[in-house]
Amino acid sequence: MKIGVSLLQGMIMKLLKTFFLLCLPLSGFSQIYDTDMLSKDFHKGRREAIRKFLPNNTCAVIFAGAERQRANDTKFIYHQDPNFYYLTGLTEPNAMLIIFKEEQTFYDSIKTNELIFVQDRDAAKESWIGKILGKEGVATKLGFSTVLINKQFADFKIDFEKLDKVYHLEFNDDVRDDKNNKGDLYSLIKHFRSKTTNTATNCDNITLAGWLATLREIKQPEELVLMRKAIDMTCMAHNEIMKALEPEMKEYQAQAVVEYMFKHQGSEYVGYPSIVGGGENSCILHYETNRKKLVGLDLLVIDAGAEYHGYTADVTRTLPVDGKFSAQEKIIYNIVLEAQEAGIKACVPGAEFRAAHKAAVAVIQKGLLDNGIINNSIDFLEYFFHGTSHYLGLDVHDPGSYGKLIPGSIITVEPGIYIPAGSKCDPMWWNIGIRIEDDVLITTGDPEVLSAKSPKKIEEIEALMKEESLFNKIK
Repeated sequence: MKIGVSLLQGMIMKLLKTFFLLCLPLSGFSQIYDTDMLSKDFHKGRREAIRKFLPNNTCAVIFAGAERQRANDTKFIYHQDPNFYYLTGLTEPNAMLIIFKEEQTFYDSIKTNELIFVQDRDAAKESWIGKILGKEGVATKLGFSTVLINKQFADFKIDFEKLDKVYHLEFNDDVRDDKNNKGDLYSLIKHFRSKTTNTATNCDNITLAGWLATLREIKQPEELVLMRKAIDMTCMAHNEIMKALEPEMKEYQAQAVVEYMFKHQGSEYVGYPSIVGGGENSCILHYETNRKKLVGLDLLVIDAGAEYHGYTADVTRTLPVDGKFSAQEKIIYNIVLEAQEAGIKACVPGAEFRAAHKAAVAVIQKGLLDNGIINNSIDFLEYFFHGTSHYLGLDVHDPGSYGKLIPGSIITVEPGIYIPAGSKCDPMWWNIGIRIEDDVLITTGDPEVLSAKSPKKIEEIEALMKEESLFNKIK
């Protein structure tokens, strides 16, 4: 019998695709090359922890993070939703997880207390973007017993109506529909909504976030290992820019030194866009333009943190571009440093979350009053108008209870004083912007400053800035 050319080509392509899928390894790039990823037992333990929160006859539904379009057909590097990663270890998009309180039976043959729907392997796609785990990879590498392809969810017989409660996180409104992918995140959410239409009163999009915040607030030992690595990388980078910084350098060149050091040590990404602001830009809290040429009289605020296996550091140092703090800069710097030290001292178990902020504010109020920069205590808000602390972990602003401080949590302590030109004080203080930030582990006793490897006292910074850096030879 004769076979048409197009049919024959199709058969050949199908055979080749099958061959490639059999030959390709089961793990993604990070699992191939990195040996210190969180274990599948860690993620399984986190799912068990969520299951303990669940009342009888309920489930929790969590979706992977959305892919973000940068421009035209170019996407931003994919970053998994931290909650989804925390519970699964999966770093791929277009997936969803369902955790049941009790074991469920589907199609008389599937007995499980959790389901994960993931993208299928595709040899052609993998030649462009790299390896995809697929069903076998997620089962083997991530330890799931019941793995299904995301396209199967549309027709999967799951009766949410029989459950007393369906817990899920609030949906973002920026999920795009890939018309060519019936298993994309848009489709998963659409079909979830259609399957819960009759159970809308049983859907809860608030409670699950609180449970996850409670869990993520306290870092497990495996998480602390990764946090320490990210913070050590960050400290080394801050120390290197102290050596390399010199007048005429551009803000982006200082940024390049810091971020090179991150990458050189194994960081995958920055934990957030690096803030590198000199002179007048030192007074802008989240300045990210980083294009100004630095001059000798400028102060440079560098707020930058490495991300390692999903966990991020958050460290800020303020440096004199010419290597020496002026008399006015020393006064403001030491007020901020004293405020930070008071804030860190307040980071003890059982203290309220804002204890560090209150301690820092008291020091800054007195310092500004003593130097005639403000006339009334409340006026400190003109120059210190942000909080002193936030939780740190898989997010740079990690979720947490914001209640009493608990051993095992990591918070920042980052007071600052910012006096832009035109402020209601003597012009000799203008364009002095100073922030000092460290990452602090709450222990059962005294707090541990995880970022202590980067100096912050004036004499220590000035001494390190006298040392030579290899980057000074790059012109």
